[in-house]
Order: sequence, then structure tokens, then C-alpha cells
Amino acid sequence: MIALDDTDLRLLDLLQADASLSNQDLAAAVNVSAATGLRRVRRLLEAGVIERRVALLSPSVVGGLQALVEVQLDRQGVEHLDAYEAIAAADAAVQQCWRVSPGPDFVLVLWLADMAAYNTAAARLFTQQANVRNVKTFFATKRAKFDARIDVRSLSAADRKHRERRSA
Repeated sequence: MIALDDTDLRLLDLLQADASLSNQDLAAAVNVSAATGLRRVRRLLEAGVIERRVALLSPSVVGGLQALVEVQLDRQGVEHLDAYEAIAAADAAVQQCWRVSPGPDFVLVLWLADMAAYNTAAARLFTQQANVRNVKTFFATKRAKFDARIDVRSLSAADRKHRERRSA
């Protein structure tokens, strides 16, 4: 666990909004030198706080079909959960794979070109997997909100409360 101060949190907040900001723009926005800003961002990358920098595509422009899928396995031993998770995570149609509890064992988010592509992926991910007991698929009709951001300001407040309790 890396200690994050207010400057780190402000950098993270800015990068989550726009990862294409230049080092100089980031540094100016948090009132540090360009060298300090660059050093801090590198430290956050090396520590794994920043997983990766990506471009988010607009499904309404790119097109395609988005599906949210609940998957329940027949056997839930750790080795069975791990095996299915590896299959789902390796599949190009799977954007997100969540192991959840209670309810289904997994929730998957899939992006596919069309219904034919969904049927092919369903055969791969559900039908051909002997341990899959039940599948429930929901097709997205409208995306009201999508945000990959983590509210780092709330982390800052929680961290301060935790520090206060430890020092008391």
C-alpha cells in the first residue's frame, strides 16, 4: 500500500478525467514543478496505483451490442471458479469479469459486433463449458452512465479519519 497525499490524489483525479494531459499541464494544475509532477506520476505508475492509460471508445459511435451476463457454475470450488475466470478473462468479447457473491458466481460485461457474434461467444463461454449451470443475459438498451473514475477525494477523507483514529 502506497501512502497518497493530497497532491497525489489531485494528480489521480486529473488523470482519470483526461490521461492525455501533458506533464506540464498536470504539474501546473496541482501547483508543483514539472519535474515533481513527472516523478509523482511515475511513482504512481510503478506502485500500480495507475493500472494503465487507455482511450475509452463511445459504443454509440462504434456500434455493436453490449450484454451483461450472470453466470452460475455447477461446482463452486476454488479450482472451478479459477478455471472459469481464466476462460472468461481470456476471451476478447469479455470487457469485464467480476466474481460476485451472493447470487451468480460471475457477472460478465461483453461487447460484441452483433447478435451472431453474441451467439458465437455464448457457445464458447457458456454452452461448451461443462461446469456452467445457468446463464442470464441482459442486453443494454441505453447507457445512462458509465464512468471508470474512482472518487479519490472520498479516499482522502477516509484516510484522514483512519489516521485520526490510529493516533487517538
